Amino acid sequence: MRGCFLFFWELYMSNRREFVVQLGVGASALVSGAVFAAAPMVAAADGNASSLGYKADATKVDKTKFPKYAAGQQCANCALFQGKAGDAAGGCPLFAGKQVAGAGWCSAYAKKA
Repeated sequence: MRGCFLFFWELYMSNRREFVVQLGVGASALVSGAVFAAAPMVAAADGNASSLGYKADATKVDKTKFPKYAAGQQCANCALFQGKAGDAAGGCPLFAGKQVAGAGWCSAYAKKA
């Protein structure tokens, strides 16, 4: 009888260990999925974005209001752009927690070295 009990106890404990391990793996997958989820895009109407004259399409910048703008200036080739070369969107420290369009522009543009 004692042998039978030990068998079931070991079976129970191994399943319990497996469950706890799988629970940990599942929880870390959920957390990493939330961390790597794409941040929302900056809207041109956002307070900070509108004050900086941000446009998701640099060709639509009002050149009379922002005479500093020159053709070819885009977020993708700005020193503040945190995306990789060729990314359609990426982070920008001016818009914390949001992404800017690679083809976008704002008045804080600084040419990447």
